[in-house]
Amino acid sequence: MLRRVLEFIFPPQCGGCRKTGTGMCERCLPRPAIRNFALTTLNVDVLAAYEGRVRRAVLALKTGRRDVAEAFADRLSELVSARDILVPVPTTAARRRERGFDGCNLMARRISTQVGAHAECGLVQIAGDRQRGRNRDSRLAARGRFAWRGRDLSGVRVTLLDDVVTTGATLEDCAAVLRTAGARVERAIAIARA
Repeated sequence: MLRRVLEFIFPPQCGGCRKTGTGMCERCLPRPAIRNFALTTLNVDVLAAYEGRVRRAVLALKTGRRDVAEAFADRLSELVSARDILVPVPTTAARRRERGFDGCNLMARRISTQVGAHAECGLVQIAGDRQRGRNRDSRLAARGRFAWRGRDLSGVRVTLLDDVVTTGATLEDCAAVLRTAGARVERAIAIARA
C-alpha cells in the first residue's frame, strides 16, 4: 500500500533514460537482446553490454533502486524455466546495508515467483570486498571469497545469477563453491557484460 502511494507521488523512472513509468523502459533494454559467451567452466547469458543506458540503469540498481532491479528481473525471467534453481551472487554486507537490499537476491526471488523456478540464496561472501574498481589482475586473483550456507545441493543443477560480468572471476569462484557443495553448475545469467 505504501509503495503504491509513493509511486503515485513519485512515479518510477527508467534507470537508463529517466522516462516515467517503469524502472527500465523498452527503449533502454529491448527484447530480445541476449548475448552468450563462455568462461572457463560456465556458459553465460547476458541481456546487454554494460554501456550507455544499461550501465546507468545498473548503477541505479546498485544505489538502491528496487524498481530497476525488478525490471531487470522481469527481463532475466525470459532466460529461466520452472526447472531452474537460481543461486544469486551475494553482495557485501556493507552494500546490503547501504542499499537496503541485495539486488541479485531480490531479482532471484522475483524471477522465481514469475516462472516457478526456485531461488536458493545460500551463498555468502566471507572474505574480500567488492570487485568494482579493481584492475583485471586483482579481479582474477580473487578466490575463496564465498561459502555455501544453504541446503544440500548434491546432484542439483544450479544456474548462477549476477548483475554484471567483467572477468568472470566472481562467477567462477561461486561455481567452485557450489560444486564443492555437490551442485552441477554449468550456466550463469546476468544483466550485462563489461
